[in-house]
Amino acid sequence: MDEGAAGLEEEAAAADTSGGGGNTNDMCRSDNEIKDKLRRKYSGYISSLKQEFSKNKKGKLPREARQILLNWWTTHYKWPYPTEGQKICLAESTGLDPKQINNWFINQRKRHWKPSENMQYAVMESIYGHFSE
Repeated sequence: MDEGAAGLEEEAAAADTSGGGGNTNDMCRSDNEIKDKLRRKYSGYISSLKQEFSKNKKGKLPREARQILLNWWTTHYKWPYPTEGQKICLAESTGLDPKQINNWFINQRKRHWKPSENMQYAVMESIYGHFSE
């Protein structure tokens, strides 16, 4: 258990024992004081969580942006690896972040691209040299 949770239990226990047969107004005031104290203590953490969750909304990219990326993809299907400069141009023309451009190409290649056998051999040969040596 973390310190925050332990502190909450102690505060709740103190509120339970201090009430000792008091009237409803005292209990409501005590509850409100505890709530206020907790809000002050954890407000920064809660607001950062809210911000984090609002950022992580998954969704489709805008139609126009997808169309621009697909046009580039179709034109460069044999080798669909845009240079850094091309990625920047695509980001500017689509209004997307460079990371979104990068992720789109990674996903697109995984889902829809099969390099030809000649391409695979040429890449392996350029990396490892001639196999016949």
